[in-house]
Amino acid sequence: MSRLEAKKPPLFISEPLTGAAVSQSLSLLSGILKSSYGPAGRLKQLHNGVGGCVCTTSQSSALLGLLSVSQPVLRVLTASVRNHVARFSDCGLFTAILCCGFIENFRSLNVAPFTVIKISKHLLSLCMDHLKSEACGCRVPVDFSSVETLVCLVRSILTSKPACMLNKTEVDHLTSLVLKAFIFTVPCHGESNAVLGKCVIIPVKGRRVVDSTLLPGLLIETPELQLGKPLAVKRTGSNVIKIALFSVSMSGDGFNSEEGTIVVHHGVSLEVSELNQLLTVGKQLVKDEVGLVLCQKVMHPSLKQYLKENGVIAVDRAGLSLMEPVGRMTGSQPIASIHSLSPGCYGTLKDLCIQSFASKHFLHLIPKDTVICSLILCNRSETAWDELKRVCETAEHVLQLTVKEPLALLGGGCTETHLASYIRHKSSSLPASTFKDLDCSQTQYQLVADGFCRSLESVARSLNHDGEEILTDMVYGHCWFVPSGSPSVSKWSDVVSKCGCGMNGNTEDLSWRFLQGQSGSSVIQACPKEPSVKVADLLTLDCFAAKCSGLQVAVETANLILDLSYIIEDQN
Repeated sequence: MSRLEAKKPPLFISEPLTGAAVSQSLSLLSGILKSSYGPAGRLKQLHNGVGGCVCTTSQSSALLGLLSVSQPVLRVLTASVRNHVARFSDCGLFTAILCCGFIENFRSLNVAPFTVIKISKHLLSLCMDHLKSEACGCRVPVDFSSVETLVCLVRSILTSKPACMLNKTEVDHLTSLVLKAFIFTVPCHGESNAVLGKCVIIPVKGRRVVDSTLLPGLLIETPELQLGKPLAVKRTGSNVIKIALFSVSMSGDGFNSEEGTIVVHHGVSLEVSELNQLLTVGKQLVKDEVGLVLCQKVMHPSLKQYLKENGVIAVDRAGLSLMEPVGRMTGSQPIASIHSLSPGCYGTLKDLCIQSFASKHFLHLIPKDTVICSLILCNRSETAWDELKRVCETAEHVLQLTVKEPLALLGGGCTETHLASYIRHKSSSLPASTFKDLDCSQTQYQLVADGFCRSLESVARSLNHDGEEILTDMVYGHCWFVPSGSPSVSKWSDVVSKCGCGMNGNTEDLSWRFLQGQSGSSVIQACPKEPSVKVADLLTLDCFAAKCSGLQVAVETANLILDLSYIIEDQN
């Protein structure tokens, strides 16, 4: 009892946002995120300090998943952003940087947090109404009958992560593969309850990116199958291959002592009994004209030999990750017991063949209807491959989100600066009834609106990592980057050619100003209905659903943190 310590009382921290430790941690996190943002973002190398794998990345999912955050306020922020990324896969850094900007700008105002929260919610509603209106100048409709906009969307995602180390030829090649993979996953039959398929990524490291390829169906690595030997597989009378999918172990050691007690009669061998049951299953499979048996776990060698002798291909150790796509592609139901087989649990395949790639042998499952495909993804190093895999998965998810909501937003900082200009214009012409409803003065509203706009503009400024000047025009509210080393001139049209998203050129006097976060003249004109460049000229685009959600998450998370009065920490 002498070694027991008395319980310590909990630690109460009042007004946590006023503490120096929170301010320093928030500033540090914001700096890390901003320096990682965009195609020219700086890479971060994360490791645990005591060995283990090292991650080199600029992706929010990897950064926030591996960063050790001790401040409770920042844990709220990172958890919120990670939840957004889990749902949308994209715009994680945008959300996190914007949220940090809101907190930093709002807490410095001489306005009560409750009032700031009410005003920021109203500003968010103005932004969302504008983004969802037909008149919004930073919205781009996505036409699925043409690939130009989809190409822009995928290219923007692939080029946003420098750790992938892709050149233009590789970006073009991967863009084509990702789009083809997405098209494969779209069901051919237009049913009301149609579900998109899946692209399974097969890793091949140490090869050129342009060696990546796409195949319909699924590839399963099978070292025991050799290229060149004819693949004799049993077919049914209708010339299809019947497949059985087992999720249960078929190794013959099915009894687990932890599951209870079993009574065995004298002279009876459990191993022999189990093997006999497996061979009985094998005979049933042969009788039912099954041509391929796929087992998630281990299969007994005797059963594999028996099936092989009867023209049935047996593959074990397929793994859990393949169960869902195989079942989806073939219509087979995973069999969870070796004691009962139902004729309705089998699926069908159109064909089987062996594929060889980079000294690996794969069994290629070719379906009748292609909603599942395999992307053999190559990159020169493990670090670059890991980053590229995450980027390709993000691109696939963004395309799926775009099917639900066929819109995109202008990238390159232009949506952020356009929204800031719109809010400045809108907030300067609100009726007095708005301030009465919000229970605030016009001055308070303008202070919060200015902080809101400066936060949006800080995201655009985060795209600049080399000290270049950034401009915004007074007509469309787009973002313009002055090339490094350009001389100071009175006519900016001599040094800038296109805005950040690529939609507007310098063909007219747009009255540029420096983007330094200060208040400026309002934008009163929307983007032209007909852009000065064609979409085929490669606009920089962002996912509409992901960016809208990111904006909402950033505002709501910042409001939650601003509303914190106490942090209570258990000291025991």
